[in-house]
Amino acid sequence: MQKLRSASGSPAEDLFISVFCETFGAEKAGYLYTQYPFFDIYQNSRYADFLLEDGTRRIAIEVDDEGSHNKDYVSHEKFRDDLLKQNSMVHLGWDVYRWPVRQLQQDRESVKDELRVFLGNYPRFRALEDYLPAQKGKALRGADLELKEHQKEALQALEDMRQRHETIALLYHATGTGKTVTAVTDAKRCGGTVLFVAHTQELVEQAAHTFRELWPEVSVGVYMDSIKEPDAHVVCGSIQSVALHLEDFPEGRFSYLIVDEAHHAAADTYQKVLHWFKPAFTLGLTATPERTDDKDILEIFQNTAHRLDIQTAVELGELVPVRGIRIHTNVDLTKVRFNGVQYNVRELENKIYVPERNRLIVRTWMEYVRGKSTVVFCASVKHAEEVAELFREEGVSAAAVRGNMKRSERQEFTDRFAEGKIQVLCACDLLNEGWDCPSIEVLFMARPTMSKVLYTQQLGRGMRLSPGKECLTVFDFVDNASLYNQPFSLHRLFQVKDYKPGKLVAAPSRMRVAEEELYRKGEKPAFLLDWPIDAMDYELVNLFNWQEEAAGMVSQMEFVRRVNVQSETIERYLREGKMKADLEVPMSENRTFRYFKEETLLHYAEQFGWTIIHNKNRKDVFMEMVRKMDMSYSYKPVLLKAVLNYADSSGMVRLDDIVRYFKEFYQDRREAGLVVEKPASLYARGDCTDKEVLRNILANPFKRFEDMNMMRHAKTLELIQVDEYVWKYLTDEEKIQIEHICDEKLAAYYNRISNSN
Repeated sequence: MQKLRSASGSPAEDLFISVFCETFGAEKAGYLYTQYPFFDIYQNSRYADFLLEDGTRRIAIEVDDEGSHNKDYVSHEKFRDDLLKQNSMVHLGWDVYRWPVRQLQQDRESVKDELRVFLGNYPRFRALEDYLPAQKGKALRGADLELKEHQKEALQALEDMRQRHETIALLYHATGTGKTVTAVTDAKRCGGTVLFVAHTQELVEQAAHTFRELWPEVSVGVYMDSIKEPDAHVVCGSIQSVALHLEDFPEGRFSYLIVDEAHHAAADTYQKVLHWFKPAFTLGLTATPERTDDKDILEIFQNTAHRLDIQTAVELGELVPVRGIRIHTNVDLTKVRFNGVQYNVRELENKIYVPERNRLIVRTWMEYVRGKSTVVFCASVKHAEEVAELFREEGVSAAAVRGNMKRSERQEFTDRFAEGKIQVLCACDLLNEGWDCPSIEVLFMARPTMSKVLYTQQLGRGMRLSPGKECLTVFDFVDNASLYNQPFSLHRLFQVKDYKPGKLVAAPSRMRVAEEELYRKGEKPAFLLDWPIDAMDYELVNLFNWQEEAAGMVSQMEFVRRVNVQSETIERYLREGKMKADLEVPMSENRTFRYFKEETLLHYAEQFGWTIIHNKNRKDVFMEMVRKMDMSYSYKPVLLKAVLNYADSSGMVRLDDIVRYFKEFYQDRREAGLVVEKPASLYARGDCTDKEVLRNILANPFKRFEDMNMMRHAKTLELIQVDEYVWKYLTDEEKIQIEHICDEKLAAYYNRISNSN
């Protein structure tokens, strides 16, 4: 099977997302970033099929056809190229996992089991950082640099913190607002030696350039890959290189440490660096808000010195204002299936690949923004080529760019676009990241997407400041959709429900107030005077977003983990009407995901007498369960003893080992002349097979622990796994205590059945 790219990735990727949703819940699919761009070690542009952030790590997931990595089926060059791609992802510090399409098609359960093993039963997925444009192209001059007001405020806040003898802080500013300049200026004011660490070559090189421009009096060195300049006054290094060569630096070598992309600081490489050096002051930089994960960023960077989000960046004039126009199509997406983050590829193709919609795109450009520098984001390479051809038929210089172009060819098109020789550039995923053209005036969002990250990433390509650029104008091509499969649009992104054509959606408050006054008078803003639209036309935009609604709720899958009751019971109560979900999301005609508010969960737990279980008390509930376990047979203590005897560091035990332990336990009693079990037990026979023992273990002792979500059976892997939060927090003393409890329970049990005989 070939891995075919199409409307929103590929059928194979849709298949993986479907399996992912079944494993972790549909609401988690929003954290899967598809076709994530990165550079390999030779700085060639690459794409990972999926990227996830899970607490302290980044995870790349590749979905492949059967022979794509088998040197017996692919060319030598392709085989080496695939290895280079994988090795480059590992070099970036990512975990890399691969699944073949055939396994996704024919053995979904094994993929689910493997996902739970690799990512955990309770992964803490989080959104990737916002994809806003980096402010490049400005020549920094230290002598005449004029700091923005927010930078001055941040510098004062940092100084105030040092006056209070605080030694570590976080600077949270939106991308493109000059946080590196702020950090360099603060380090220069402190005057001591500086170490700046980041995770990409581009960030390191940009920082070194900024230091040289703003602080020319000192030496600035780079510590990355083959370049090693550890003795400079300022060292800008990749986190990987510095972490691997800490012996090159005495722990007191630097007085000021700057950690870029600080939301990664809980990762092992960052932790090594942070624990090695002893600077007088440490500053973390991030464009990403604090998030709750296994190691909250504020546990590391204990104070947020200054904050600047996207809206505020526009308010301060650091990013351009944005105007929005909604162009309604007659395309119906209501019946297109979706898997939580994107539409079914084939169904979407059938709906939007229609000549009328493509001609509407061209007519809109000719009517509204003829001659303006425009990027059209399309659904696929095929879609981009078709739209570009329609533009050319109208005499407009247009080009389609695609991911499999040679780098030199892509560069030629983007250079010609930047020079104004190409007026319209049609693209799908190529221009999402890593390409900036400040002169972009218009974006056409012709690609329906349910991904907030993707939409924001595309929007960011046009938000950079440029001389003479008053604003960015965004055209959303709005297709008919249902409540639950609505694509993102400018108004949904910025949560603005009142729509008037061309009205400011994101802008400084003074501009908003002035424009509202014009509308009140029944006048058009000057920007729209020559546009063939009635600025007084009004539309109320439905801002409902089920992903955001579900984000603060408990999924049905999570509900089962939170109470001491079987999943079948909750399913039956829902079916019988004894319970009702607060949010039901129909993914297809036959599949619905349900979500509950926290207070709803508490209400039902009280109503039905269920115990609330959470990660912090899960181990305590397990210990209490062990202490109070009832025994019709001897099986539960024997299972626990087998687990304690054979479990690895993750709490996983091979079923073969448990079966062998059971057989040996009862055989040893038989050989010692002791009571083996009740006559009804299969172990009383003495000739039971491995299959019979396994069936007995899963049906009797294990089932109770599984019902309480204290153990899990990975069927395809032939493993039993103790709940990760139980195993993680069980101390050695508690494991010994469990062993003693089991021995006492067994002694009491055998004493009881011996006396009954």
